[in-house]
Amino acid sequence: MRAVRAATAAFALILAAACGGNGKIGGDDVDGQGSGGPPDACVGLQCKLVNCMGQGIGTTRLSGTVYAPNGTLPLYNASVYVPNTDPGPLAKGVTCDRCNDILPGQPVAQTTTDELGHFALDNVPVSDNLPVVIQLGKWRRQITIDTVAQCADNPVAAAKTRLPKNSSEGDIPQIAITTGGADALECLVRKIGIDDKEITTDTGNGRVHLFAGTGGTNSFNTGFAGGSGAFANAQTIWGSLDKLKGYDIVIFSCEGAQNPGTKGTTALQAVNDYSNLGGRVFMSHWHNYWLEMNPSWSTIATFDNNSNNISSTKGTINQGIDRGKAMYKWLNGPEVMALDANGLLQINNARNTCSKINDETKADRFVYLDPNTAGGLDGVQDLQFTVPNDKAPQDRCGKVVFSDMHVASGSSSSTGKPYPTGCSTADLTPQEKALAFIFFDIASCVGPIVN
Repeated sequence: MRAVRAATAAFALILAAACGGNGKIGGDDVDGQGSGGPPDACVGLQCKLVNCMGQGIGTTRLSGTVYAPNGTLPLYNASVYVPNTDPGPLAKGVTCDRCNDILPGQPVAQTTTDELGHFALDNVPVSDNLPVVIQLGKWRRQITIDTVAQCADNPVAAAKTRLPKNSSEGDIPQIAITTGGADALECLVRKIGIDDKEITTDTGNGRVHLFAGTGGTNSFNTGFAGGSGAFANAQTIWGSLDKLKGYDIVIFSCEGAQNPGTKGTTALQAVNDYSNLGGRVFMSHWHNYWLEMNPSWSTIATFDNNSNNISSTKGTINQGIDRGKAMYKWLNGPEVMALDANGLLQINNARNTCSKINDETKADRFVYLDPNTAGGLDGVQDLQFTVPNDKAPQDRCGKVVFSDMHVASGSSSSTGKPYPTGCSTADLTPQEKALAFIFFDIASCVGPIVN
């Protein structure tokens, strides 16, 4: 579903060479000013590319910012492209999505958003009702631009460039969330802008299905837009590979303990196999059980398995890796503004169970505690690795994230609080913004980002 971004400029040059050069890229069969030779080899929207040499800005450009469904969080590494053919439907269920895969629809022009969510899509066709696709993993929105001014910048309104809130606006990954009595990740999806009607049980038609974990909310509040009824038990999803394969992303909220009796060898194998197939797994504090007890993952990190509750601390963003650098710029950007004056992340209600990553060629730490700025604390708050971990990076398909950070700003989850009565409606806190960055990053393609 993805393409090699570095090929974009070369592709444009090839089109220019193949399609003639009399002002309009399209030659004899388009501008009627050629030498009477045979029609050029351009097809469809390729024939509406315009050579802007010496005119205006030198290219026909679409520009703007891609946002999360809530319209306020800009998104890094989203693809923006003009398809030459119908992109068709996205594959259902777990898929292997690598960053060097080809985007559907034979793109005529393509780019990716920078760390602030900005894009500049150059050398686009000059056409009315120009189709444009905005895509991040299996998030996808298809829009049209009414008119395109040639050899000029054409800003695209932000209302058009946010990801879909619901299925009527576009494609949303199929997401499963297990609740837990010590975290409330099911509340985060509302804050990033997913419509309530998309949050249902696993028998509903929503794009987000809730499952009841130990101590977590297990039913919907009366009148909730997503529906009613009790949630299926979390064991029904993590205990079955066939069930897991129906989801693009699974999120396990902290239950307050490891609760090994609800997991076991069948579940461990199912989660392992699901991620190897291309599944994305996000696990909150105490779900380190899945790492420690899985032979394929047990050597990746060291855990001390003490609660180590921390009411308040400062996290450091790892700028030693490319995605960490992007995360820092994103969190520190003018629209997110999640870092303090020293470039640190305020973390409340934190845990510190992950002592270290044992082999940093196998996993990345995104947020960590530096003893010099975290009151003497040392540990990893968020780590990510790709799988199968024993294969070369270019041969991996899935992503796994472990987070010691909990959702803040007053959200809670318990069996006595039907969903979403425990969810805060306050603005996203700094650590929730950091979790949102990781949430969208886990949905993106696997492999190095090629700009």
